[in-house]
This record gives sequence, structure tokens and C-alpha cells, in this order.
Amino acid sequence: MLFADVRGYTARTETTSPEDMARLMNRFYAAAIHVLSHHDAVIDKLVGDEVMALFIQGFAGKTYIEKMAASAEDLLRDIGFGKHDPWLPVGIGLDFGRAFVGNVGTAGVKDFTALGDVVNTAARIQGHAQPGQIVMTERVYEVVGSRYPDAPFAELTLKGKREPVPTRIVDLSAAPVAP
Repeated sequence: MLFADVRGYTARTETTSPEDMARLMNRFYAAAIHVLSHHDAVIDKLVGDEVMALFIQGFAGKTYIEKMAASAEDLLRDIGFGKHDPWLPVGIGLDFGRAFVGNVGTAGVKDFTALGDVVNTAARIQGHAQPGQIVMTERVYEVVGSRYPDAPFAELTLKGKREPVPTRIVDLSAAPVAP
């Protein structure tokens, strides 16, 4: 599960015309769709100021967790983190595990989505990501940690969760791009 969210969206809508917000969000959606599609994600939703994507082994292959982490990094880099002043403040949350994936709803209103604890956890940890950060559960870090050896550990208390969730934080907000 990958959740990418624009920080400060509500405040920005107070000072930006709806047409300009639509242009900005379409630019964000285009960047996200390009990056996520390149890494074999299933794009679940584009909602307001957020993108939700699924990385399913059956579609993305055995390296689906690595692809999820790479897509998070690539999206932040496309927005400008680690290169120059980013054009949009975005934070990302990552987790993986078992979920229901399929259609929900009844009659004429149905939606393809994912449901389960892993979805809620990824969404909640995304809420802790500052602009330019990827917050990932420790189980994601166990797979991709060699890519981010200095990622600090943080135990997060998440709404609705009984126990704190161990995470790692990858901060690209000031990271130089490797040549």
C-alpha cells in the first residue's frame, strides 16, 4: 500500500482559485500515475489531495515491495525533492501485508479497492510524513533497508491502533541526488 498526500492542501485552497488548484492537482496526479504505472502499481484512487496505490505481487512480480519503495522515492524526486525546490509538499506512507482487494458496494455503486489493517496502517503513517518524507513500516524496511541504511527508527502511535507501530523515516527533503 502506498499513500501519497499533499501537505497543507486545505490552507492552499483558501488562497488559490479552484481552477489553479485543479491544474496543480492534475500535475500531481500525472506525475503519480506515470511513476506508479512504471513500477507496476494498481492505482486505486485519486481522492482530493491524495493518491492510493496497491502493489500486488501477482501484477508487480516478486519484487513488489522494492518497486513500492522505488516508486515513492521516484515520485518525490519528480516533484523536486533532492533536486531543487519542490513544486508541491508531499508526504508518503508505505506498508504491506494481507488485504481484501476487489469490488465493494451494492447495486449501481461499486468501487474497486483494498480493505484491511494494512490499508489503515499505511494511511495513518502517511499522516506522519512531512513534505519530502517516506514513512514506512519496519516490515517494509526489512525488505528495502539496504537502500536507506541511515533511515531513523520511530515508533508511532496511530489512531485506532492498540500498539505503537515501528517505522522508519526516509527524508528526501534535503537529500542530494546521487550522480
